[in-house]
Amino acid sequence: MSHIRKHGLRIVGDVHGDLNAFRHAIATKRFVVQLGDLVDHGPDSAGVLETMLDLLETRRGMFVLGNHDRKLGRALEGRRLRRDLPLETTLRQIQASTAEDLARRSYEAIAQAPAWQRLGNLLFVHGGFHTAMLAGPPPPTGLADMSAPLSRALFGETTSRLQPDGYPERRLSWINRIPEGITVYVGHDRRSLDGRPLHRTGRLGGKAIFMDLGAGKGGHLAWIDLNDF
Repeated sequence: MSHIRKHGLRIVGDVHGDLNAFRHAIATKRFVVQLGDLVDHGPDSAGVLETMLDLLETRRGMFVLGNHDRKLGRALEGRRLRRDLPLETTLRQIQASTAEDLARRSYEAIAQAPAWQRLGNLLFVHGGFHTAMLAGPPPPTGLADMSAPLSRALFGETTSRLQPDGYPERRLSWINRIPEGITVYVGHDRRSLDGRPLHRTGRLGGKAIFMDLGAGKGGHLAWIDLNDF
């Protein structure tokens, strides 16, 4: 905590395997809080995992669990789940990595990653806000059975409809349940139209800041530095 007070925070959005951008993002004395989805889509998910593990081991940063991270963790557990090309590519990269025991170390980090993290009036989460996140800590592991707060943390808020791209339609009504004075930093949804993090204020006065700008998917990686919190 003393390091955070001295140097501040750097909040980093979804990385999705963009190792070069992630290296630039963590080139700081600030404590790094990454908002999940370290892996899949980009060119070097294994390298991103290795870099994140170094941040964890040297206590210079942490990440909250994203849905892609959870899927990787469950695959590394040996669970039966729907495999897709991004996941298969990430698994092959991990297998081919020269980093020592990367699969085991990555699994342990994913199993221990919090589904959300609160620091005073700031809340860091991948998918979306749930009021339960202000009432208590996240579950011991995000790889266990699903609950309403964990589902919101990983996937945001969805409708029963599919978008033209085949993914679930997402809505943002959860913003209106953020209390005044609380700011939620979130990834998952690429909502910005101008290449900068998107700021939204809900009906209660709480704020949401969307940090996913499409890194690893043709966009770029976003980060915000905080000094006062």
